[in-house]
Parts: sequence; C-alpha cells; structure tokens
Amino acid sequence: MDYKKVFDKFEDENVFIKTTANGDSRVQPSMDSAQKAALNRKGNVLCNSGDIEGARRIFMATGYSDGLARIGDYYKSQNRFIEALHMYWIAPDHIKAEPLVMQLAGTLQNIIHEEEGPLNE
Repeated sequence: MDYKKVFDKFEDENVFIKTTANGDSRVQPSMDSAQKAALNRKGNVLCNSGDIEGARRIFMATGYSDGLARIGDYYKSQNRFIEALHMYWIAPDHIKAEPLVMQLAGTLQNIIHEEEGPLNE
C-alpha cells in the first residue's frame, strides 16, 4: 500500500502539523501567575464574544486546560475533529480525546481499505 498517496489526500488541509520544535505543544513561555490569570480572563472574554481563535492563542500561551478543552468543544461542534482532538490532547482532557481518537482511527481504517480495494479481487 502506498501510504504517501493516502496522506497526500490531506495535503492542503494542514492537519498534520508539529507545533513546536521539540514536539511538545504544551511548552509555554514563562510568566507569573498574575499574568496568566489576566490573560486567561481576556481569553474567556474573547471566547464568550465569539473570537475563538484569539482565545485559543491565549489559552495555548498560558496552558489553560479548561479553556483549551472549551476550544476543543467548539471545534468538535463545527465538525473540526482533528483540531478538537489537538485541543483536548494538549489540555490534557483524555476523556474527551478518546472518542475522537477512536472515530479518527476508524476513518483512517476506512481510507486505507478504500485504497486497498475489495479483498476478493
């Protein structure tokens, strides 16, 4: 099976992106607790007003797990499952991540089986 061909289908969707140099997307810049709290409040205001991407950037910077999980919930409601999984994974909220992992694994299995064709041919 040509796995490159399978993944090439998703080339323009930017779904397989490493977010930091060392692979740990939970690495945050150092800031004190007062700065984090102020940024998290601002992120909550942005999230509640509908600026999801602005809130996401803040929550990623501060590592605010509850905010990241809420962003994941938003992405899931918009059928943006890989982005939702990313937010749940770095939150970390593995209870919310696990069903998406299973769903995406099933989707990948279906894609692979489509590429292989029927077994009886």
